[in-house]
Amino acid sequence: MASAENSGDSSENTFIGHLLELRRRVLYSVIAVFAGFLVSYPFAQKIYGILAAPLISVLPKGSHLIYTSLPEVFLTYVQLSLISGFLLALPMVLYQFWAFITPGLYLHERKIFFPLIFVSLALFLAGILFAYFVVFPNAFRFFASFSGADISAMPKVSDYLSLIVKFSLAFGLAFQIPILVVVLVKVGVIQLESLRRGRRYVFLICAVASAVLSPPDVLSMILLMIPMYMLFELGLLFSAHFSSRSPSAEFTYAAQEESGSEDLMGEAESSFRNGHEEN
Repeated sequence: MASAENSGDSSENTFIGHLLELRRRVLYSVIAVFAGFLVSYPFAQKIYGILAAPLISVLPKGSHLIYTSLPEVFLTYVQLSLISGFLLALPMVLYQFWAFITPGLYLHERKIFFPLIFVSLALFLAGILFAYFVVFPNAFRFFASFSGADISAMPKVSDYLSLIVKFSLAFGLAFQIPILVVVLVKVGVIQLESLRRGRRYVFLICAVASAVLSPPDVLSMILLMIPMYMLFELGLLFSAHFSSRSPSAEFTYAAQEESGSEDLMGEAESSFRNGHEEN
């Protein structure tokens, strides 16, 4: 009875310890984002100018960005500074996330998931850059083509920021497909051969997703659909590489880690017992 109570107290203390650790990691992440915000806000106008460049370059002569309420520009700059601050703090946030989950991973799992975190960050940034340099100029040129003698394009400052944030996020997430494929195959949710046989269905899913996520024109849809499917094929290559080690070998490796830790605990317990008997 006493051992059961001690076990319950131990598990409760462990749970509270995890909560305290999580709070500490989240606090460090929030401080990093706030520091990034303070660094970004003085440059908010310049950052917005860079983001608005793809639109301004295709607007008809005499058209420009406008704002319709007095605090709109200020609030837009604050929102943009928060986003920039988060991007600046992202390495620190990822480190805090990694430091929190590392104690619960085996060594071979750390060797797999540690590079995946930074590959995921690189792919996310690649998706944003692809949207900025390839998709936005073509999409905005299509939208601006509807301007005429009776219709002038004068987008709102806040609406434009919401648009580019939405589609940048969409392209950044779309570029996570290789990571998603690797994780699904690695944890056994789906077999690699099943994904290879279902290429036609994946292509259809990419077409539907690109139609939903991209701006409403055919060119933008194609510019998203083709990279999505190519990233899926890249995910298959990565999955084949990570699956080169057989599951039985990984199980044996994990068992060796567990047995090694148990042996160390056994040796420590034996040493303690011998010292107690001598005393």
